[in-house]
Amino acid sequence: MGSHNLVWFLFLVSFFSVFPPPSECMVRHYKFNVVMKNITRLCSSKPTVTVNGRYPGPTIYAREDDTLLIKVVNHVKYNVSIHWHGVRQVRTGWADGPAYITQCPIQPGQAYTYNYTLTGQRGTLWWHAHVLWLRATVYGALVILPKRGVPYPFPKPNHEKVIVLGEWWKSDTENVINEALKSGLAPNVSDSHMINGRPGLAKNCPSDQGYKLSVENGKTYLLRIVNAALNEELFFKVAGHLFTVVEVDAVYVKPFKIDTVLIAPGQTTNVLLTASKSAGKYLVAASPFMDAPIAVDNVTATATLHYSGTLSSSPTILTLPPPQNATSIANNFTNSLRSLNSKKYPAIVPTTIDHHLLFTVGLGLNPCPTCKAGNGSRVVASINNVTFIMPKTALLPAHYFNISGVFTTDFPKNPPHVFNYSGGSVTNMATETGTRLYKLPYNATVQLVLQDTGVIAPENHPVHLHGFNFFEVGRGLGNFNPKKDPNNFNLVDPVERNTVGVPSGGWVVIRFRADNPGVWFMHCHLEVHTTWGLKMAFLVENGKGPNQSILPPPKDLPKC
Repeated sequence: MGSHNLVWFLFLVSFFSVFPPPSECMVRHYKFNVVMKNITRLCSSKPTVTVNGRYPGPTIYAREDDTLLIKVVNHVKYNVSIHWHGVRQVRTGWADGPAYITQCPIQPGQAYTYNYTLTGQRGTLWWHAHVLWLRATVYGALVILPKRGVPYPFPKPNHEKVIVLGEWWKSDTENVINEALKSGLAPNVSDSHMINGRPGLAKNCPSDQGYKLSVENGKTYLLRIVNAALNEELFFKVAGHLFTVVEVDAVYVKPFKIDTVLIAPGQTTNVLLTASKSAGKYLVAASPFMDAPIAVDNVTATATLHYSGTLSSSPTILTLPPPQNATSIANNFTNSLRSLNSKKYPAIVPTTIDHHLLFTVGLGLNPCPTCKAGNGSRVVASINNVTFIMPKTALLPAHYFNISGVFTTDFPKNPPHVFNYSGGSVTNMATETGTRLYKLPYNATVQLVLQDTGVIAPENHPVHLHGFNFFEVGRGLGNFNPKKDPNNFNLVDPVERNTVGVPSGGWVVIRFRADNPGVWFMHCHLEVHTTWGLKMAFLVENGKGPNQSILPPPKDLPKC
């Protein structure tokens, strides 16, 4: 190599080490120490399970196609596992995180490194504990930026802010659910909602300061909103300002303007907010949505949108949160969602279907002689009348290593009993129990009708499917009509997501392609319903191609 060529070669090497080419992907390392930390909220302190002593936990930043290596070390007395909510985990189910589904939990004093690639994904996702009720405080945002040099398909914001909504109990949340399971009744609702770990204006605790969202006049902000609440759908609004919705569940949507966002537990929503006022302080509110006769925490969490140059003593311009049962405001948001469906970001909706499934989702009552408060009965939840029993060992290793006796693959594709589902008048409210999976061949296309039941009470169920995104092609009230309702399906630009709200006393239809081998959990993201058994799993078989099989398990995979 001549001296001129050598100099040029060395220049290129040094240039690309400082400025990697746009296609280059990074390996990013994070360390999560799961530790107890005394945290004070609502003028009351409690030992709290946290990641790195922070509540909410740290935000992970990466780019599309980056690989993440996140070492989780368990320093607490509980078993721990972390789920990377919405990450496709293509062939890497070992890193998905739900305890006893894809892995045994990380036991006290042990560690596990989650190793996965963010293949073809960009946007806002999040992470949370996926065992017991630990996700009450063990959660944080996962921000996936586009590849270098790739713009957003909307005007570039001046700044970006992460807004994570949550719930707070003054009591230990493990005690809350354990007491409920002992009684057979519903657990106590939370004491407050949270915006970035703060309740805001608390009646009995003036020292609780709310989150302050600082803005400058004329600037546009991308708000990355996550609902990390355990059990409640939330409305989100800012006094005197409109949002432009641009993304849900890390998939771009056709932009639309609205003043109130509806976001269910598990979902994420990106909005643009332009600071169009000259100055002032404006109330930010997160309040519950519940259009069924179910008890909720009715405390509105508040924060402040604070324009630069505005005195702290200035009065805050207020807004009224929507009524708790404002179905029309909820529907206005949900019905506005459409996939961007552009040339670069197409909506590839399955049009021919291999597996037509109808799953009822709802509550039931099973005998419980020790449940005195429940008069000898326990409230349970089910899919197709099957209350899922968690195994003692994890399902994915049992599948991979052909361990028998852990699960069966006879999950029913239709409800075992046909009745007026949304009407809910049934004489027998008992459910079956079992660890039953539904098997899908690799690359099969699936249409799944999720039908709410009125047994005990109709309720909106945010259902989350691990390992896949899906298209919501239709929704409606009452019972799904297989003859008439498909005529109104949107197969052109339906919204694509990973968590969908099944409406109270209604149904939603989703479609997806089973192109990711493994065992994939599907459950209601209201934690109380998951605990009660509203969950199941799909077993997707390996394909025949070289990249169509589950990768071998990592050496440090936890053991049960």
